[in-house]
Amino acid sequence: MKQSILQTINSPEDVRQLSITDLEQLAADIRTEIVKTVSKAGGHLAPSLGVVELTLALHHVFNTPSDKLIWDVGHQAYAHKLITGRKDQSHS
Repeated sequence: MKQSILQTINSPEDVRQLSITDLEQLAADIRTEIVKTVSKAGGHLAPSLGVVELTLALHHVFNTPSDKLIWDVGHQAYAHKLITGRKDQSHS
């Protein structure tokens, strides 16, 4: 089984280093993690899954955290949280 790319991501800088193919795999890894977490702890699945590629694209193109991102709905920030060094907080 292929290792999850998500496990290697600790900052937006890590995301910017990925190829398009790796970004696609990362998106799949993030979706798997979100579904697993929401099925155990509850939460808002649809908004989280709906912005995975958007989140990765923003972090890939912009120089975050220097360039600021503002999420207007916290439930859309799950993917953002996972790739900004807070994977351990996603289960709470």
